[in-house]
Amino acid sequence: MSARFEDIWVYLSATPLLGLTVTLLAYQAAYWVYSRAGFHPLLNPVAISVAMLATLLTLTGTPYQTYFSGAQFIHFLLGPATVALALPLYAQFARLKAEWRQLLLALVAGSLTASVSAVVIAWALGAKKATLLSLAPKSVTTPIAMGIAEKIGGLPSLTAVLVVSTGIVGAVIAKYVLDALAIADHAVRGFAVGVAAHGIGTARAFQVSEEAGAFAGLAMGLNGAATALMVPLALWLLERGS
Repeated sequence: MSARFEDIWVYLSATPLLGLTVTLLAYQAAYWVYSRAGFHPLLNPVAISVAMLATLLTLTGTPYQTYFSGAQFIHFLLGPATVALALPLYAQFARLKAEWRQLLLALVAGSLTASVSAVVIAWALGAKKATLLSLAPKSVTTPIAMGIAEKIGGLPSLTAVLVVSTGIVGAVIAKYVLDALAIADHAVRGFAVGVAAHGIGTARAFQVSEEAGAFAGLAMGLNGAATALMVPLALWLLERGS
């Protein structure tokens, strides 16, 4: 029976649709668990589906490249999905126009804190330079973070793992942190989550309210641009000063 299953798996793994199918099934199963648990933050569907897929690929010995040949179709849809975030944000344009100064200040503070705190903590723990450079863009969406890491001498693959981990952790703990700080405004909560936890946090914010999701999407986009500018500039200034 086991040999039969192995033969079937080898046949299926040769088709690009396998990666697409197992990704959709894993996320659907994870989301079912998430919804049955009352959308508890600790049961984030991204974390569960990643664990399921990693286990499946490990047990079957399937190379990541083989899996991604099908999963890349979902990866492609990240672009249109990100652009679509402009639609709910447009509904919040009046507030955005009125509070752009506060949002800009929050963006700079959040972006700097996300990068500097991670690098300083890792440096204090003895991390190597490549790891430090890979950590700097960890709070922005994966394509931007990997591009930044590659340009400044980091490891894009390590950055990708750190970005996903950051997003999952941020989506899980954001509610508790913001509740502890007595922050009730959905726009403020969403913006904070978007800066700290990029796309995964934004998806979680949309489950709370459209207002929270709109401001999370705004923060995700702005933080990506800000980090792409500030991290290389900070590195250049440090190298020039030393």
